[in-house]
Amino acid sequence: MKKLSALLFVGLFASVAHASPSDELDSFLQEGRIGSQIQHVGQNVRNTASDLVSTAMGFIGVPYRYGGTSAESGFDCSGFVRATYEKTLGKVLPRRAADQAAATQSISRSELRPGDLVFFNTMRRAFSHVGIYVGDGKFIHAPRSGARVRVESMDGSYWSSRFNGARRVPGSEGIASTITTKTAFDIASQVGN
Repeated sequence: MKKLSALLFVGLFASVAHASPSDELDSFLQEGRIGSQIQHVGQNVRNTASDLVSTAMGFIGVPYRYGGTSAESGFDCSGFVRATYEKTLGKVLPRRAADQAAATQSISRSELRPGDLVFFNTMRRAFSHVGIYVGDGKFIHAPRSGARVRVESMDGSYWSSRFNGARRVPGSEGIASTITTKTAFDIASQVGN
């Protein structure tokens, strides 16, 4: 988004450099070129973010399977995250939760946005479990053997005591920062969370 803003600014500056500044600037703004371009890019980012959360929510109910990487055969936690990102954004994350943590950017819990990854220490080692943050302190994940993909609160005693860190997938910064909690929960309510 910063690059787009810079390009738009350069384009605006170049277009007004050869004419009367107020005439060209007025014309440029009246035609709505900046507003429509920014609105178009913003809408694309929101759509992609909604797609990411929607894809994840679409896997609710898929059974857990250790080493599982597909909805057809079942998911483990990292297989679920990997499949969601690959299907939605074409990003192929590493296979293991700890490797996903290593390949992503650390952020603070207060910076979490829907689509970011949340990690937990569930096996007495860092980053042994991963899920996708959906907003309002909730995340979606493939929890354990005998369970199914579901949404849970990070604030419950089990998950809050095991919270291990938040991460953002490189290249998804715009996605994570533009999806709103309301959008995530609108999607969740449609799925029957």
